Amino acid sequence: MPLPSYAAFDEKDLGAQVLLSQYKLRTSGDAVTVRQAVARYMKEHGATALSVTRFATAVSEIARNAIVHAGGGEFSIYVDPRAKQLTVVCWDKGPGIEDVELALTDGYTSGGGLGRGLGGAKRLAKIFEIRTAIGGGTSVLMSVNL
Repeated sequence: MPLPSYAAFDEKDLGAQVLLSQYKLRTSGDAVTVRQAVARYMKEHGATALSVTRFATAVSEIARNAIVHAGGGEFSIYVDPRAKQLTVVCWDKGPGIEDVELALTDGYTSGGGLGRGLGGAKRLAKIFEIRTAIGGGTSVLMSVNL
């Protein structure tokens, strides 16, 4: 997949994080795969069951959004062992998000859902950032402490 047309997340944003794995997002099964991979890594590194469930839910939401609203995307998992932090980046080449503030509002939906997706994902992550361009795609970075 070519790079998005906006300032994508790069090494400056990720600091000392090490890439663990990358995935293509094409189907709902791929969203399940990334959710399971994140949950497995968190469990292996001592995260609480509640923390695993919360962050895995956020991961599912952003992966699903890339598939449903953009026709697919890519998903990367990073870890900073010293800071004990797990970071995920999900990006696509979809239509972009016209109004990010509105999209983060509970009750807002662009696709017939419950309208809790992006706002809920933001609440479930320690760090949450969206970069988007109309017609150029969207990238979401989320982090959680292990």
